[in-house]
Amino acid sequence: MRTSDIAKLANVHPNTVRLYEKWGYIAPVPRKGNDYREFSELHLKQMHIARLAFKQEFIQHNLRKKATRIVMLSGSGQFEESLQEAIAYLAFLQSEYDYTLKAVATVEQLLQTTPISDASYSHKEAAELMQLTEETLRNWERNGLYQVKRSTQNVRIYTERDIQKLLIIRTLRSAHFSIASIAHLFHELQQSDGQVEVLSILQSPKFISDFFHVTDDLLNQLAIAMKDVKTIIAILKQLRK
Repeated sequence: MRTSDIAKLANVHPNTVRLYEKWGYIAPVPRKGNDYREFSELHLKQMHIARLAFKQEFIQHNLRKKATRIVMLSGSGQFEESLQEAIAYLAFLQSEYDYTLKAVATVEQLLQTTPISDASYSHKEAAELMQLTEETLRNWERNGLYQVKRSTQNVRIYTERDIQKLLIIRTLRSAHFSIASIAHLFHELQQSDGQVEVLSILQSPKFISDFFHVTDDLLNQLAIAMKDVKTIIAILKQLRK
């Protein structure tokens, strides 16, 4: 196949094919005596892997880097390694999907003013529950997204309400909300005493509309991404034989 042929089959511009070769997304392409590139079925499959990997545009959790690693390993012929990265990527996307469902369920429960437990958590435990780094939580706190009480030893103490709010923030971040936009939303909804109470936020018509819209969109994007990664996994299983 020539450049124009594989570009048509991959539904991209011929320049994209050349760039993918330059960036290592597909294997080096041999040239015929007339200096024309001669693409194979392998190149076409590698093109499909790259197109599927970059189909969904995520900006959180370094997902672009994870997708790029899959593509680079495939392009260099390391199909087994690429397969393992794709399997791990799928598991991560599934985890994000599950967290979003959990956030939706939490909001629905809170809207019904469901009683919560009096459990408390340390900073480390809160980060582990959210599958985030402790520094990420500190950054959110520094930017005014939440505040937690501290013990007499100045140790953060997270309540169940704090965990619920962190879950909501986490979901909004995954749905591409910037820290500034979340802070602005909370500021608009805060009580007269300056405190941002979770139930006050959730009972706002603006929040209800925005939250369920963005979570529906996020769930849809994650579902499509998982489907695409499953296709990548199937292609890589063929290539590693």
